[in-house]
Amino acid sequence: MEAKIVLLPGDGIGPEVVAAAVRVLRAVEGKFGHRFIFEEHKIGGCSIDAAGVALTADTLKACQAADAVLLGAVGGPKWDDPTARERPEKGLLALRKGLAVFANLRPVRVYPTLVGASPLKPEKLAGVDMMVVRELTGGLYFGEPKGREQVNGHIRAVDTMAYGDDEIRRIVDLAFQLAQGRRKKVTSVDKANVLETSRLWRQVTAEVAAAYPEIKLENMLVDTASMRLVSHPAEFDVVVTENMFGDILTDEAAVLTGSMGLLPSASLGRGGPGLYEPIHGSAPDIAGKGIANPVGTILSAAFMLRYSLKLEKEAACIEAAVEKSIASGRLTADLGGTASTIEVTENILQNL
Repeated sequence: MEAKIVLLPGDGIGPEVVAAAVRVLRAVEGKFGHRFIFEEHKIGGCSIDAAGVALTADTLKACQAADAVLLGAVGGPKWDDPTARERPEKGLLALRKGLAVFANLRPVRVYPTLVGASPLKPEKLAGVDMMVVRELTGGLYFGEPKGREQVNGHIRAVDTMAYGDDEIRRIVDLAFQLAQGRRKKVTSVDKANVLETSRLWRQVTAEVAAAYPEIKLENMLVDTASMRLVSHPAEFDVVVTENMFGDILTDEAAVLTGSMGLLPSASLGRGGPGLYEPIHGSAPDIAGKGIANPVGTILSAAFMLRYSLKLEKEAACIEAAVEKSIASGRLTADLGGTASTIEVTENILQNL
């Protein structure tokens, strides 16, 4: 098959880990007889420097016309001014909105070889294998009104959390679909004891659950979920939640694996290109040193093959090659190893 893939390396270690993923995709091309056409654009801080905005209209248009989008990371100290009108993260939010990707899938799985890299006791990590489904285009990050105002000589800041029943229904329904192919359990995380949006979330979730009688539904408050993620993580199968809760909980869950550098993500909508990126940030402290962990981005590329290009065999091949590399002990510094980004990538290529 032939597919057009837009690359958005971004800032910090983004270009290094995206380059590693492209090498793996090139190997898949040769092994399976596909043709991937790569087109590179800027996003985040480097786009602000070049064009004054974190995401240009031309870049968004190119992404919308692609079959899939692979992103590295955005941000860094150079652009870390909370009062700035244009911040790198603004480009990422605009990209998600422009691609209409409403569901962010983040798997959390503990590799047996890396149990010692996690701060949790080994017995807590046995059987950990969950999929967190985060709503991506609603909630506090996008609600209106939003901003600052002067009130009686003081500054007042406002953020609005808003959700429609249709936004909730589509993300919860996807979570139940995913649970059908897993352990048939969905944990819906909310704050229904306080928030009206969460009460609507719980109501709609119950309506969706009625169409999936074989799936067990568990409602859980976000504060309880944050505790159980570290006390009983193996109890979770599919976790579905709103935007901000999902943002926080997935970073917490990443600690279980030993490093955020391991974890991929897929952002999906109803048709159109998916957006794929590792969950880690731009890590400016190690940028350019050649020691960034490329695994999260390489696994994100595998997600891209699976969900956007429907190449399940190829995706599974990459995942098996990564697992074999990890099992061999070829690890970057974040996991206690000494291998460089290139050495890890080449080991994965050999396994392919």
